[in-house]
Amino acid sequence: MARTGRRPGPTSTRESIVAAAAECFAAQGFDATSMRGVAAAAGVDSALVRRFFGSKEQLFTEVATALIVPERALAAVAAGAPDAAGARLVRYFLSLLGDVSQPGPFFGLIRSAVDSEHAAALLRRLLADRVLGELATSFRSENAELGAALAASQLVGLAVARYAVRLDALTAAGTEDLIPWVAPVVQSYLTGTRIS
Repeated sequence: MARTGRRPGPTSTRESIVAAAAECFAAQGFDATSMRGVAAAAGVDSALVRRFFGSKEQLFTEVATALIVPERALAAVAAGAPDAAGARLVRYFLSLLGDVSQPGPFFGLIRSAVDSEHAAALLRRLLADRVLGELATSFRSENAELGAALAASQLVGLAVARYAVRLDALTAAGTEDLIPWVAPVVQSYLTGTRIS
């Protein structure tokens, strides 16, 4: 009698679905991405996607938590002199976004946050609270919460202007060209020090 069900041994199906979903969210945003479309992109049956993830919101959560790993971000930004944390944060953030001509799946999270309250809440929790909030708190700023929110607004605004609106000067500039402009502002938000 033939066996049914999952084949024995390791499987990468779940990871393939998450990768396909990340690409779909990046290309289409949250609202336009469907479970059926993700299944087609992953080369699996849509019932399997539902069995693994249940809903599009849960699938998006899985994609977001795979892309935004607060511990990794904090380690990348915390390694080095405190007065250069803003530069490290901007560099890390831009590396997540990828090349201007072909943004990576992280931009899909930002793009999806415009369409979906679920995506916006998740981005707030992972990026603003867990990463930027903890960074601002580590600087013992009196206005850590406001500083984290302002840093998030700066970084998300940069992402939208560069990758979605595609302002010519921002798309032409390289990462190392942008850092000296953006980093001092982000640094001031994290430390609670106003630029005069």
